[in-house]
Amino acid sequence: MAYTVLVVDDEEGIRESLGDILEDEGYEVITAETGYEGLKLIEEESPDLVFLDIWLPDRDGIEILEEIRTRNTSLPVVMISGYGTIELAVKATRMGAYDFLEKPLSLERVLLTTQRALERGVLEKEYKALREDYTRRWQLVGKSDPIVRLRNQIEMVAKSSSRVLITGESGTGKELVARLIHQKSPRAMNAFVEVNCAAIPQELIESELFGHEKGSFTGAHERKKGKFELADRGTLFLDEIGDMSLQTQAKVLRVIETQEFQRVGGSKNIKVDVRIIAATNKDLQEEVQKGNFREDLFFRLNVIPIHVPPLRERKDDIPLLIDYFLEEIAREYGRPKKNITKEAIKSFIRYNWPGNVRELKNAIERLVIMTPSETITDKDITFYEIGKKDYFSFKTLREAREAFERDFILKKLKEHNWNISKTAEALQIERSNLHRKIKAYGLS
Repeated sequence: MAYTVLVVDDEEGIRESLGDILEDEGYEVITAETGYEGLKLIEEESPDLVFLDIWLPDRDGIEILEEIRTRNTSLPVVMISGYGTIELAVKATRMGAYDFLEKPLSLERVLLTTQRALERGVLEKEYKALREDYTRRWQLVGKSDPIVRLRNQIEMVAKSSSRVLITGESGTGKELVARLIHQKSPRAMNAFVEVNCAAIPQELIESELFGHEKGSFTGAHERKKGKFELADRGTLFLDEIGDMSLQTQAKVLRVIETQEFQRVGGSKNIKVDVRIIAATNKDLQEEVQKGNFREDLFFRLNVIPIHVPPLRERKDDIPLLIDYFLEEIAREYGRPKKNITKEAIKSFIRYNWPGNVRELKNAIERLVIMTPSETITDKDITFYEIGKKDYFSFKTLREAREAFERDFILKKLKEHNWNISKTAEALQIERSNLHRKIKAYGLS
């Protein structure tokens, strides 16, 4: 597929000569005589590159450039002029022009600029797509009151560089919250570095955090930068901070206080500017009382506490999460997005999700892969104990009895492949009675 180049110039000779040069190289060329025509062609034809004259009969080329930039930040624009000055060239490049060429145009310069500008345009489009994919991946999905409050907290916290302690059960999305805080902060263009304190052996955690010098211990064959150093001017996310040893806690505390540290085996102080966000599924105050966590470190980390609610406290968000995961998984596997019935969604809502959002995502992914039809129904949820409940959590005997009866009937229906006669026989009730219960419990 050939690249399309738009030439906007009021001189017919320039339009023709540029067009001939570019067409000989295999580019498709479209031309415009005025700024108005050029902007219209950009909207209609979506060119990959624009050559734009500074002096146009209807509007100034710099104004046109400014308007192009407001519409499409990744479209490369090369300014051309027969009356170029250094001041004008600087102004154009500051406003986003890729390059500035003076007339008469050099053949070699035109071709080289075209090639490099198009390469730049491709890279910017790829970067934009990656940013959009990243933004889409790290979304806080939901409209429930707990999520609205959490979203507001993130917006407020992100503007500062204060330390944040994120608490919540496993699978609730603590890493997501940390990434959103970084993404919305003034540090967003710098690194977000994650350390899972529970996944790294204690004998290696200090090297992982602070780096090490060559020969500082067996296996240290070269100098290595630590996570603190890599996160300089960015954000360091210390996940599962409650599993960090007391010895390492003491060193992390000192770095927080001084923003300085030494690599393992080193003697040089390294100064960094790092925002720390920590997360844990443990009760750190309880860990402090047990002697497992330093109280002074807890106070340093807990400047701004944020709690991520479990999924059972935001069940209104489950339909939105299901739709989001169905779309993401379809995109990841290159498949059409599957549908899901209302009854299947109700089954998901009835379950308490001890593994929270992570467990829900895994369940949806499994259903997308294992369901042969394009629609997921309640009958497809045979592998998963959606009906599992804590019956002691119900307030009345009637509620607990009805919940158990529904789950028991559903289990038997699935065991007998939804054969009503066989299920009624197994339950030792009349078929008509079973039909009534199926309708009453919304199992059909």
